[in-house]
Amino acid sequence: MSSAVGSRIVVTGATGNVGTSVVRLLSEEAQVESVLGLARRIPEWSPARTEWSAVDLASQQADLAKEFEDADAVVHLAWAFQPTHDPAATWRTNVLGSIRVFEAVAAARVPTLVHASSVGAYSPGPKDHAVDESWPTHGWPDAAYCREKAYLERTLDAFERDHPEVRVVRMRPAFLFKRESASEQRRIFGGRFLPGPLARPELLPFLPDIPGLRVQALHTDDAARAYVLALGSEVRGAFNLAAEPPVDAELLAQLLDTRPLRLPRAAARSAIAAAWGLHLLPASPHLFDAVLRLPLMDCTRARTELGWHPEHEATEVLEEFLHGLQHGAGVRTEPLRGRKVG
Repeated sequence: MSSAVGSRIVVTGATGNVGTSVVRLLSEEAQVESVLGLARRIPEWSPARTEWSAVDLASQQADLAKEFEDADAVVHLAWAFQPTHDPAATWRTNVLGSIRVFEAVAAARVPTLVHASSVGAYSPGPKDHAVDESWPTHGWPDAAYCREKAYLERTLDAFERDHPEVRVVRMRPAFLFKRESASEQRRIFGGRFLPGPLARPELLPFLPDIPGLRVQALHTDDAARAYVLALGSEVRGAFNLAAEPPVDAELLAQLLDTRPLRLPRAAARSAIAAAWGLHLLPASPHLFDAVLRLPLMDCTRARTELGWHPEHEATEVLEEFLHGLQHGAGVRTEPLRGRKVG
C-alpha cells in the first residue's frame, strides 16, 4: 500500500459491520500511525494504534471538526437502518449527520473523504446485465434507505464543486455480509426474536422465487480492502463493489439444498407489509420494492483503477453468513454483539 494512505485516519461508524473490518485493516498497516474510531458507544474491542471517541452524528452538539483535526482522511461509514417506522429519525442521523461530517471535513481541511454510498443509491436498472458507475443515482423514492443514499449523492456533487481541494471517493457496494455481522443483520432485517438457529436448510421445504429478486453480495472484508486501497491512491469518484455470481432463488436453493417455488411479487409484498405494519418485521415493504429494482453492478473500474478484486465468491459469503446466523456470531461492539435470540 502506498504511503499516501496517511498517518492519521478517522472512521465514523467504526463499530459496525464495515467499520470493524476497515478499522482492523488500517490497524495492520505500517504506514498508519493512528486510527480514531467514532461511534455512539465505546467498544471493548481495541485494535493496535486505535483510539475511540463517543460521538452521535445526529446531535448538533457534536464537534466533528475537532475530531477531524490533523486527519489525513475521513472514512464515513456511520448509518442507521432503524427505525423504519420513523423515517425522520433515520434522516437526522443518515442525512443531516452526513452533512455535518462533510462540513467538518472542509472546516478541518481534511484532504480526503471516502464515503459509504451503496447500490441502493442507484435508480431502477437491469437484472440481465451490469451497469457501471454512470448509471443514475436517484434511488427508489419510496424506500427511506435508498432515498437517503441518493440524497447524499447529490449533496456530495455540491460538496465537490465547492471544495475541489478535497479528494472525494464514493464506494457503492452490494449487500455486505460476514460471519460476525450475522446477529446484527438478523436484528435489523428479521427482528430481535427471529431465532438464528432456524436458518438451517433442513427446515426449509422450499424457497420463495420472487420475480426480480436477483441481487449481488460481497464479503465485508473485501469491501473494506477497497476502502483502504482508495486511501492509498489518488483516485476520485465512484466505485462499484460486488462479487460474482449474482444471487437469485435458484442459487440460494442450491446452497440450501431445497427447491425454489415461484411466488407472485404481490403476494410476497403483502405478507411483508402485513408483518411490518404489525411491527413483527423490521424490514419495510418499501425496501423490498427497491431490492426488486436494483441494477446489477459492473466493477471494472475498481479492478482497473484500484487493483481490487473480491477474494470471496458470493456463495462463500452467504455460507459464512448463514453459519454465523446459526451460531449467534458477533463482535465485542454494541452494534455487532452476538446473540442467538432477543
